[in-house]
Amino acid sequence: MMDPISLGAIGAVLAAVGSGMANEAGKRAWESAGALVRRIAGREVPAPATPGQLDDVTRLLHDRLRADPHLALAWASFARDVRTPALLAAPDRPCLPAAPRFFTDRQQALKQLDKEATRPYDGRPRLALLHGPEGIGTSALAVHWGWRQTARFPDGQLHADLRTLAPEAAAATLLRRLGLPEEEIPPAAEDRTALLRRTLAGRRLLLVLDHAGSAAQVHPLLTAAPGVFTLVVARHPLTGLDALRVPVGPLPRRDAVRLLTDLAGKPAVAAARATLPALLDRCAGSPYALRAAAPRLTDPPPAPPEVPAVPDSDPVRAAAEDSYRRLTPGAARLYRLAGVHDWPALDAAAAARAAGTDESEAARHLDELTDALLVERTDAGRHHYRPAVRAHAEHTAAATDGIAACSAAVTRVVAYYRDLAVGAARAALPESWRVPSAPSPVTFPDRGAAVAALAAEAPNLVQAVRAADEFGDRDTVVLLCRALWPLQLKAGHHDVLLPALRTGARTADAHCPGTRAAGALHAQLAHTLTELRRWDEAEAQALAAARDERAAGHVRGHASAVEFLGLLRLRQWRFEEAHACFDEAGGILDALGPGDEGAADLPRARALLDRHRGRALRGLGRRTEAVARLESALAFFRDSGEAYNTARTLTDLAETHLDGGAADTALPLIDEALAALARENAAYHVAGLRALRERCVRGM
Repeated sequence: MMDPISLGAIGAVLAAVGSGMANEAGKRAWESAGALVRRIAGREVPAPATPGQLDDVTRLLHDRLRADPHLALAWASFARDVRTPALLAAPDRPCLPAAPRFFTDRQQALKQLDKEATRPYDGRPRLALLHGPEGIGTSALAVHWGWRQTARFPDGQLHADLRTLAPEAAAATLLRRLGLPEEEIPPAAEDRTALLRRTLAGRRLLLVLDHAGSAAQVHPLLTAAPGVFTLVVARHPLTGLDALRVPVGPLPRRDAVRLLTDLAGKPAVAAARATLPALLDRCAGSPYALRAAAPRLTDPPPAPPEVPAVPDSDPVRAAAEDSYRRLTPGAARLYRLAGVHDWPALDAAAAARAAGTDESEAARHLDELTDALLVERTDAGRHHYRPAVRAHAEHTAAATDGIAACSAAVTRVVAYYRDLAVGAARAALPESWRVPSAPSPVTFPDRGAAVAALAAEAPNLVQAVRAADEFGDRDTVVLLCRALWPLQLKAGHHDVLLPALRTGARTADAHCPGTRAAGALHAQLAHTLTELRRWDEAEAQALAAARDERAAGHVRGHASAVEFLGLLRLRQWRFEEAHACFDEAGGILDALGPGDEGAADLPRARALLDRHRGRALRGLGRRTEAVARLESALAFFRDSGEAYNTARTLTDLAETHLDGGAADTALPLIDEALAALARENAAYHVAGLRALRERCVRGM
């Protein structure tokens, strides 16, 4: 058993607590660690934000704990209760997408992959790069090979589509597929990728990273674990990726005919004998083009296009043109206008707005486009374009519909996402002054459904912000970004939302500085940057929020922005400054008169500040003052019937008593908190409380 005060054990505990801040219990543990580190060091120690800083804090603790047995016991008691993310096997063995029914050729590539997967491990990661132009079958080859090798990888086959995912989002996707609960996925990119590597260590598993755009996108997801074979799929060789390169080229003519025969049948191929050579030339050995051509092999040629077709040297675009010319008029219009902008994945409602039609008709058109291989259906039932196919749709829309109609289509989709986001924000947090008050025709049955809708549409909402920014629609940028607040607060998704929030803050600085909107957007960005552990950036945004709210004369917003800064200081273990921020926020609220905006919320705002002051005082070791502040907050939350905030304050109070060795005083507070959370969806807070209860029992 590892010595709990060894360098390795101390560093592991600090790293585990730092990476566990995705849920309330994890954030509380981080704060508790800061208070204990201050007590052990005898002075303020800033929270480590880099690996080097973590090493420095670890060495400081190691030296102090070796010299003081009483402090060593306190640290060992804390470390015993630290929850590390469970490295679970998935409930069901993770697996690849379905393999294509018909597959031909590629024997040389398959042999190369076999050789790389079975070579003796010598410290070099087992890593291969399949690369070839779009539609050439690299993804199909990876999936086909993977399904042939299931016995070699008893722990499963992981797949991540990197088309629209940053490395940190891809790491989160992979951790979910490995069975890690959402609440245990670390918010910070470095912590996620480190946890992914630890989770993969010791497993025999295939990892497929599909549609990679660069080596930089792939590197954070790689592991040197001897049992893991990573297969990267890209359109081009990725400079800087030290992998076995397996180029994938066009199918030889004989194999192209074989695939076409498998797809269309021998009678259809025989009937098309006269046109077959020209079709094979046009498909140029592209499996995608051959699959698109197979259903129409014996069809009569379509009417000539009304506008010049796109150049057809690219077989994927040529196949898209051939399929497009056979569409019904309604489906053709939807295909063009939905493809004008690069939406991550559209449902029927959004596609209907693009085409200016109703949802049921749009759903039928999407089915037609799916059958023609012009869009692909996702696991969630949405639809997206291949890049080359979308380029064809965009080109054809510009030539057929004109620039004004294309712009109008994008504007309609942006307006749809704006209305959805505003309606969901108001339903998710109806009591919050932070959500926009703009009208929306979109309603939701309850808070949970509203948050779920925001989460499902998050990538499209980010893209809508980008589109509105490109179109110079500043009001929509601001409105969309402000509507993201309930998603940030209740579900996270910080890595996904960060680009949109940066755009919102930049837009506010340029076009409405010193306003409530600017203050709100800087505060939202500060919140997300804090959760992502980008603390220096978060500080600048919190200060900007306070500046703008003060300039706007918005007292409640100004106090809230200063409170944000105090919460950041708690996260940084800068407890003295945190306490000063909470005092400053309380002083700002003193300016509110009985009839002023926000006056009705004053008792609750003051109770929250009392709780925060208590947390800061606990970190400073001023337990008597901390208890007084926390008991004041607790009285308000008990009287108001706020179960969750009652439980949070009870937990803070119990931990403060435990710091002073009063386990008998802490225990009933923990039991009351557990009872308060009985009907709340707070599994991780409950688990943390149970661990805290065990610590109480041990200390009695």
